[in-house]
Amino acid sequence: MNESNQSQIQSTPGPRRALVTGASTGIGEATVRLLRSHGWETVATARRVERLEALAAETGCTWVAADLQSPGEVDALAARVLEDGPVDAVVNNAGGALGADPVADGDPEEWLTMYERNVLAALRVTRAFLPLMRERGGDVVFLTSTAAHGTYPGGAGYVAAKHGERIIANTLRVELVGEPVRVIEIAPGMVATSEFSLNRFHGDRSRADAVYAGVEGPLSAQDIAECITWALERPAHVNIDSMIVRPRAQASNTVVARG
Repeated sequence: MNESNQSQIQSTPGPRRALVTGASTGIGEATVRLLRSHGWETVATARRVERLEALAAETGCTWVAADLQSPGEVDALAARVLEDGPVDAVVNNAGGALGADPVADGDPEEWLTMYERNVLAALRVTRAFLPLMRERGGDVVFLTSTAAHGTYPGGAGYVAAKHGERIIANTLRVELVGEPVRVIEIAPGMVATSEFSLNRFHGDRSRADAVYAGVEGPLSAQDIAECITWALERPAHVNIDSMIVRPRAQASNTVVARG
């Protein structure tokens, strides 16, 4: 399909429609809120029904509860969402880290869970919505991490998972070249959200707070939602292949200024 046809497909009249995974908290929730404020029809998905209900009441989004680690629930999610029409964008935000052990002490079960949540969930959701996107156009966003671009001590399990997710994006972009689908990676650095580090350290508040201790101006979920929304709202011929976003205080995964 040539560029002019792609532009025509992705600029059809009426509001665009997006699915956002991991929408019950953090970056996913912020993305739903921002897309709604920009006039997007937005479907939020996550496991926690009460969070989705509250988000829908506040923003006017629709929602479908699903566990993306279950292939059957992903299939049911896609069927339910597509009943109401096609989506123009899929934001693969669901994921997360577990533990910060060195490789020598790594927990294989935690590594497996991270792979399921970050890699296979994104793969399943993308596969479910991709066929219609290849026909009519659309965007697939992968919310990875700076961990997808470099490692750090204690991060190997999460780093491996995020590298896997990034490679899905990189490979898919090559495989779909010439088709009306944009593949976008957004890779945040230190983002201070209410649950990411707390989940990583299994509810240990002191360890979670220590991640951001002394860091002036860590990123917020809103910062990343703005990056996602900006990338999705570029003209159809513009593809933001990969955007690495860090707070000014973070130069790399291992070099951080702390006051």
